[in-house]
Amino acid sequence: MPMEILLFGLLAVLLVFMIFNTRKRSKQMKAEQEEKATKTVPGVRVLLQGGIFGTIVSYDPDDLDHPASVEIAPGVVIEVHSQAILRIVEPKDIVLDDAEITELDTVADDAIPATETPEETRARLDRDADNK
Repeated sequence: MPMEILLFGLLAVLLVFMIFNTRKRSKQMKAEQEEKATKTVPGVRVLLQGGIFGTIVSYDPDDLDHPASVEIAPGVVIEVHSQAILRIVEPKDIVLDDAEITELDTVADDAIPATETPEETRARLDRDADNK
């Protein structure tokens, strides 16, 4: 009899742990999704589910069924489902060689403004492509 009570107690503890852990993970995932939605703005580099890197041209965080426009090469804009955006590529995620770092230092004044519209992004990217 005491062994059965011990087993039921152990089962109850495991059940409570599972419920607590599931809720904690759910809250964490929701917070990550909200953070990704707030950081996904035009001009931000992203990694798509298929392993393709690109730059956000347009994205509507309120209507996730509306496709996001991502520029994967100069002048090549594709539309993807908003859930296809795996993560935002932070500058530390990109490995640069010395030549690229020097080039970035010389063109720092061409940084993307936070309020840039999709049309301004396209125009800037077209200018950059023409200059190369």
